[in-house]
Amino acid sequence: MRLDFMHPREQLIVIMDRIYRGEMTTISGGNLSILDDNDDLWITPAGIDKGTLRPADIICVHPDGSIEGPHQPSSEYPFHRAIYAQRHDLRAIVHAHPPAIVAYSIAGIIPDTQIIPQANQVCGPIGLAPYAIPGSEELGKNVADTFSQGFNMVLLENHGLVAAGDTLLSAFQRMETLDFCARTLINARRLGEVQLLTPAQLNLFTSRQHYLPEFILSSHSSYELELRQKMVEIVHRACDRRLMISTEGVISARIDADSFLITPTGADRRSLEMEDLVMVRSGHRQAGKLPSRSVRLHESIYQEHPDIHCVITAQCPHAAAYAVTTTDFDTKTIPESYIMLRNVPRVPFNTLYSKPAEISKVVSKRSPVLLIENDCVLTMGSTILQAFDRLEVLEYTAMSLLNASLIGAFRPISEEAIQAIVNKFLGG
Repeated sequence: MRLDFMHPREQLIVIMDRIYRGEMTTISGGNLSILDDNDDLWITPAGIDKGTLRPADIICVHPDGSIEGPHQPSSEYPFHRAIYAQRHDLRAIVHAHPPAIVAYSIAGIIPDTQIIPQANQVCGPIGLAPYAIPGSEELGKNVADTFSQGFNMVLLENHGLVAAGDTLLSAFQRMETLDFCARTLINARRLGEVQLLTPAQLNLFTSRQHYLPEFILSSHSSYELELRQKMVEIVHRACDRRLMISTEGVISARIDADSFLITPTGADRRSLEMEDLVMVRSGHRQAGKLPSRSVRLHESIYQEHPDIHCVITAQCPHAAAYAVTTTDFDTKTIPESYIMLRNVPRVPFNTLYSKPAEISKVVSKRSPVLLIENDCVLTMGSTILQAFDRLEVLEYTAMSLLNASLIGAFRPISEEAIQAIVNKFLGG
């Protein structure tokens, strides 16, 4: 069910569950609120386990200050109230303590979102509010004053993050996306200097190349419906395993020689449904739907490689660290990594938007995985499961490499051993 069709109580439960299961808060940390059209403020309660929150636990604070519900409102209610008073365009607030963002907050540094264009667009400028005691009127004033400068996200010095939006989902997506950036940047710092995008490169993300001509889809084959179900299940699993987030990640699957399905642009990945997927047929998009901005790349790969039946582009925080630095990704770690990934080429950022055919010429059965600089990782396979398996192996391999860098010098599998792996598992 769509979040905007849920009662505020239900919305707050769904998003708090995502925050808790996404390891962005603890049992006692974080709070959310929604200001509805009647100016009733719905807010999470104080002192209640965030992992078992129920709709009945949610508190409603009426405009006259009266409270409806079985608990006291969150101790951070003062800054929620103060933000809404300063910014009448904001209708929802998310506050949590994601560890990577807290690391930046205790250093007094704002994470740089210019590493990936989607992240920069979702997050926008970020403010920094000076420290004050949690739950105090002073903290409420500090946070609200910073929001009054036009920021939609504010880093709290030695505390955490507050994100706001016109909906609870948009506020959550801002926080989740900044958390992804913070985790990626911390990982990348282990590898070397982080490469940032220029304003001109960031503007490429707004290109409208996904506005294909339309066609009317009049019927659905059993095979197409089966593909839709598998794709949605994989996207949800990717979100649960933190390989995708709600604002980033694309999957497509081939139907036949002329048609494929692809995820839409701008959709919340975790609540994606079968009917949201967009069919692309002979260069035309299903009427009334807008495919991912990377649709030209996926189309080019299918045209070039008839044996490829699924393509995934994602932003995983460990593998993405290699995409935002110049460090090569070495797959000679364990046999599974080399078997599944082979060598992982790197392609320049601008090719994704301006020269997708060049990327499709790089990929093959011998190169089923790519790093696209400052954008994403790309995996493909003869099946949806194979492409997703490669995505998981890629992220786990990146995690192992980054952890190994803190232990000692990396010792890759020898070339002789690699050749033996090729001979036994990859057909020589």
